[in-house]
Amino acid sequence: MSQTASTLSEASPSTRLALAALVFGGAAIGGSPIFVRLSEVGPMATAFWRVALALIPIFIVSLMKKDRGPKPQSLSDYGLLVLPGLMLALDLAAWHLSLTMTSVANATLLANLAPVFVTLIAVLFFKARTSGVFLLGLVLALAGVVILKGGPAGLGNGNLSGDGAAMIAAFFYACYILAIGRLRSRFDTIRIMLWSTASAAVCTFPIAFFFEGQMLPATLYGWSILFGLAFVSHAGGQVAITYALAYLPPAFSSLTLLLQPVVAAILAWALLDEAIGTMQALGAAVVLAGIMVARTSRSSA
Repeated sequence: MSQTASTLSEASPSTRLALAALVFGGAAIGGSPIFVRLSEVGPMATAFWRVALALIPIFIVSLMKKDRGPKPQSLSDYGLLVLPGLMLALDLAAWHLSLTMTSVANATLLANLAPVFVTLIAVLFFKARTSGVFLLGLVLALAGVVILKGGPAGLGNGNLSGDGAAMIAAFFYACYILAIGRLRSRFDTIRIMLWSTASAAVCTFPIAFFFEGQMLPATLYGWSILFGLAFVSHAGGQVAITYALAYLPPAFSSLTLLLQPVVAAILAWALLDEAIGTMQALGAAVVLAGIMVARTSRSSA
C-alpha cells in the first residue's frame, strides 16, 4: 500500500476537496462523544444504533446513485468489504466500553492514538515511507491532544482497564482507516460504506443485546440523540472520510482526525456548559499546528 502523496500545499482541486471532506468528517465525528453522553441507552446499544440507523441515508443514496463503480467479483472481495465494518464494530465496542470504565478525558485522549498505530502499521507491514516532517507534525498534534485533555497528570484520573480499552479502540480504528484506504482504490465510497456499516451493525447487535438488554430509548428525545449520532457522526462523518481516503494517504488522514477532540471540547462548551480554559485553548492550537506541519510533508501510507 505504498503511495507517495504530492505536497498537499500544491494539491489538485480534487485533493483540496478531499482535504475539506476530511476536516468535515473529523468535525462530524468529533460530536459523537456528546451524543454518546446524552444517549438514554447503554454504550453498546448506542454503538449499535449509531451504525444501524446510519444505514438509512446510506442506502437511500446508494439507490439514487446510478454509477456505483465496480462490483465485488469474488468471495475475497466481499470479505474485504466486510473487514472495515468488523474493525469499526470492535473500535466502537472498546471505546464506548472505555467511557464507562475510565474518565471521558482519558478515553478520548487514548482513543486518539490511532494515528500512531496507522503510521506504525503502514511502515512495518506496507513498507510506507514517512518523512521526518510528518513525524514532527504527528508528535506536535499528539502533544496538543495531551494538553487539551489536561496534561500528563490527567491520565492519573482514570481506571487502568478502561485506559487499556481505549488504546484497543485506537488500534482497531487504525485498522479501520487502513482497510478503508485499501478499498478506495477499487470500490466506490457508497458501496464501501454500505457494506462496512451493515457489517458493523450485525457485529454490534449481539454485544448490545446480551450485555445490556435495554435496546430502545424511552423518549422521543432519546431517539433524536441516536438519529443525530447516526446521521451526523456516522453517515456524514464516515462517508466524508471514506471519500477523502481515495485522494489522501491514510497516515495523514488519521492525523487530521485529531481534530475530533478539539471539536468535542468546543461542542461540550457550547452544549454542556463545560468551560474551555487556557490549557484547552493551547492544546487545540498545538493540534492545529501539528496538522499544518504534517500538511507540508511528503508522507505515504
